[in-house]
Amino acid sequence: MSEKRPFPGNGLDDGHDSKRPRSAQASPAPDNDVERKRREVAERIAAMKARLPNRGASAASAPTPTPAAAPPSTSTNDMQARIAAMKAKLQGSAVSALPSPASAPAPVSSSPAPASDRDRINAQIAAVKAKMMASKQPQQQQPQADIPTRPAARSPGLAPSPPVRDDTTSRARGGLNVGLHPSLLGGPSRSGNNKKQKDEPAKHNPYLAGDDQKATIQNEPFYDPSLQKQKDRKSKQLLFNQKGKFMAQAEALRQQARIEQMAKEMQEQARKQAIEEATEKSFLVPAPPEIEWWDEGLVTGGNYENLEAPDKINMDVITRYVQHPVLLSAPQDANVPAPKAMYLTKQEQKKVRRQRRMADHKEEQAKIRLGLKAPPPPKVKKSNLMRVLGNEAVKDPTAVEARVNREIAQRAEDHETANADRQLTKEQRLEKLATQQEADATLGMRVLVFRIDNLSYGKHRFQINKNAEQQALTGITIFHPKMNLVIVEGGTHSVNAYKKLMLNRVKWTENAMPQSVREGNQEANAAWLNAFDEDGKLKDNTFNRCQLVFEGEEKQRAFKRWMPYKACETDGEAKDVLSRYKMENMWTLAQSPAFQ
Repeated sequence: MSEKRPFPGNGLDDGHDSKRPRSAQASPAPDNDVERKRREVAERIAAMKARLPNRGASAASAPTPTPAAAPPSTSTNDMQARIAAMKAKLQGSAVSALPSPASAPAPVSSSPAPASDRDRINAQIAAVKAKMMASKQPQQQQPQADIPTRPAARSPGLAPSPPVRDDTTSRARGGLNVGLHPSLLGGPSRSGNNKKQKDEPAKHNPYLAGDDQKATIQNEPFYDPSLQKQKDRKSKQLLFNQKGKFMAQAEALRQQARIEQMAKEMQEQARKQAIEEATEKSFLVPAPPEIEWWDEGLVTGGNYENLEAPDKINMDVITRYVQHPVLLSAPQDANVPAPKAMYLTKQEQKKVRRQRRMADHKEEQAKIRLGLKAPPPPKVKKSNLMRVLGNEAVKDPTAVEARVNREIAQRAEDHETANADRQLTKEQRLEKLATQQEADATLGMRVLVFRIDNLSYGKHRFQINKNAEQQALTGITIFHPKMNLVIVEGGTHSVNAYKKLMLNRVKWTENAMPQSVREGNQEANAAWLNAFDEDGKLKDNTFNRCQLVFEGEEKQRAFKRWMPYKACETDGEAKDVLSRYKMENMWTLAQSPAFQ
């Protein structure tokens, strides 16, 4: 396994820190390169000590060198040159590791060696150790600046050592102690490819407000110092709900809902009772007034008592002048239809047609004689073949007959085409029918009211609704357990057709199983609308009948559209529905003994 990459030691961000170790105190990693060099120097010094001869005062303490390991005569000079080169390398590494040249010790010059080789070596070792200690000094002793200082110039002959990173300025306060990105520090951004790029001034980051900016913000009128302070969280006392608290609230809500429902039911019952009372009162004949309205100005006293008294009659209003009221045109005169043409018999109709065609033919012949119209081709038939084409028929009768047949077929085809062109499409027929119905309604509105004992058979209900829609009638159907009421209004033609349907065409005595039950659907309607009785048998409609209760005219429509049905349980509900259209008197009339 390869050794871990060394940590740069100059504290600058040169773009070579794609990966670096992190620590909890945000301190740089140890300089492994310096330690390695230190060990190499110590090993070399130990080897040189072993190779050096014993030149000291005490010969017993120094090891005796072997003849094979004895250096040559120039070994001392070579060793000094090597030590000098090592010192220069160490000096260059120490200078590159320190951000400022002030902290670096004075370089050791390559002066002549001291008198004693051992003392010289000891001095060199002490100098190397001092350099090592100087390179390990903490970076906190150096003054921190926004822009890091530029490292000292390196010797051209020495290899640069990796810088030491200082994360004290780029560390974030809090969180996971992750360093800020260089672009967030506000430093100038430089491109490595553009050599002519100038240094840009540091950009201001508004999110990193300084002391001067804080003072400026505090002077603003909208500044609230209470928002910047962290509020102390006050602990609240634990409050526990008593047992059954929410159950009591739910029960109170249910009780309130029950009371509201009871009040609503009471109001509905009171409304129905008032309607029932009004229905009963409608059958009562009101008492005659004390005096009629047309006699109020002639009779004094407010009643007809003692009319023979001379002061009972007011004679001042009687004069010799006769008051003639203004004549008003009757409203029905505007709806009088145009007089119909005289009815003709079949023979008279044929005679009129023959005379009309003869007049048209004479007019066409006159236009041909005057040259206003080209004469039509001869109408050749098999009956006049020999008379029209005598010579040609004798020469080639087969060709002439084929020609006549083609002309006959062509005339028949032209006739059918003309008839098809005159025939109206489905949309045109519907539009024509709607136009005729609207014109019929403008001549006057007529009202029909029918009473039907039983409408439990679905076919009867369908016939009532469908024919009313087709005849463009408006009205309503009221379903009731005792009887059913049908009110329709429309033009004369539509009302007459609907009247024939209700009184003659519909068979009210028939009854059959509904289609929904035959298909397996047991969805039930109201009891009086069900085709079955309580025992599950079909109801007997033998005595079912339809009666015309009222037929008359009205000024304008009371209903805006045709409403299929409205089911009412009581008479009050039925009268309430009809009162919206001012037709409640029709329900009272249908309940009269004359239609029982």
